[in-house]
Amino acid sequence: MARERKVQDYDPLYSFLRHYVDLALKLSYRNIKYVGRERLPKDGAVIFAPNHTNALMDAMVILAMDHRPKVYVARADIFRNPRIAKILKFLKIMPIMRMRDGIDEVRKNNETIEKAVDVLRDKVPFCIFPEGTHQAKYSSLPLSKGIFRIAFQAQELMPDMPLYIVPVGLRYGNFFRFRSTARVQIGEPINVGEFVKEHATLTPAEQMNTLKELLDERMKKSIFYIPNDENYDAVYEICAAVVNTQMRNFRADTELRKLRGLDAHFEANNMTVKHLNYIKENNPELHEELMELGNRASQLRRSRLISLSSVSVKHNVFSRIKRLLIFLLLVPYAIPAALLTLPMTVVCQLLFKKIKDYAFRNSVRYVINLVMWPLLMVIYAAVAFSCLSWQWALPIVIAALPAPIIVHEVYRLTRIFKSDFKLWRFRELRDCYAKIREIIYSK
Repeated sequence: MARERKVQDYDPLYSFLRHYVDLALKLSYRNIKYVGRERLPKDGAVIFAPNHTNALMDAMVILAMDHRPKVYVARADIFRNPRIAKILKFLKIMPIMRMRDGIDEVRKNNETIEKAVDVLRDKVPFCIFPEGTHQAKYSSLPLSKGIFRIAFQAQELMPDMPLYIVPVGLRYGNFFRFRSTARVQIGEPINVGEFVKEHATLTPAEQMNTLKELLDERMKKSIFYIPNDENYDAVYEICAAVVNTQMRNFRADTELRKLRGLDAHFEANNMTVKHLNYIKENNPELHEELMELGNRASQLRRSRLISLSSVSVKHNVFSRIKRLLIFLLLVPYAIPAALLTLPMTVVCQLLFKKIKDYAFRNSVRYVINLVMWPLLMVIYAAVAFSCLSWQWALPIVIAALPAPIIVHEVYRLTRIFKSDFKLWRFRELRDCYAKIREIIYSK
């Protein structure tokens, strides 16, 4: 009798589709950068512990980190439909119960933990989001116990195999925009076996709490972290207001002058948060004034629907001219391309109306592009080759392939031009940002 197929077993169809899935992911972002991959353990078993901010896209950027398959867990309620459960198993996803499902349901996690341990014994990377749920913020949520139960039980059953929990920090340029940017930072791994030996005098509950604190600390070091309190919006706005000045200041710093792009942006924002914390501790009145200015700027900007990128991204004259030329060159292509991609746009909009959580929008766009565009291209190719000679049909079909990307790029540039113009006209908002910069760099 053949044994039951395990979720981590090799699947030739899965491996074949991975190439297309990874390509679709790369095309969904203008830039994806992985930082610290040299920290990934070369021996033993690995549990990835990323922060959770962008629904399905979080799992996809972790999957694309390397070519190895990875096993995930997802909330159990989506497994209730047998057909969906079968698809999820093919995608190497296992169910896990959450406290909101009730204590009786949570007890069923023992089976999931056993399967997770089996995955790790086969040295297949296992990924679990320790926060248990997602939030579209540059912050963090309390960690749940599931990852630690799996880690301790796996280490107990695999005493001769090193087991690591690897914190991963995910940082998106925009949580809701298609073709944004993504930065993935690998944090310092935690060797679970060594941790248990070093804390052998503690009770199991104390070990779990200590490990939770350690992982929480290392995850926060890997992300752009703003405390999720009443000042979150103000701090976020202030970071955007000063990020360009911060990055310019890197040129005078020997250690930071080599930072560019997403890395410089990441480091600059975290430095601003630290600076604001310093002001809060040493000059509470000034900190309160800054928070008022930050909240005021946020309210003014949102009232005019001005993008934060208009504030945080500064382009010189040459860059602006280049963007304008690219826009003018793409517009003639984008008009017929918009008609070709209209079915996908309609489906996305219909689904958006049913999904209240905006964080799922990028995931929906990704899946729709992944599934619908190849099908539409088959239809368009069939029509082209049936109506035209192949000498005309072939170049038309090839030219149509990048249509979804070009349409989104033209839309993005249009939105940026409009937002930049609004900011240029809004003197009150620009004065507010100028005041913030004056206070920050006078202290």
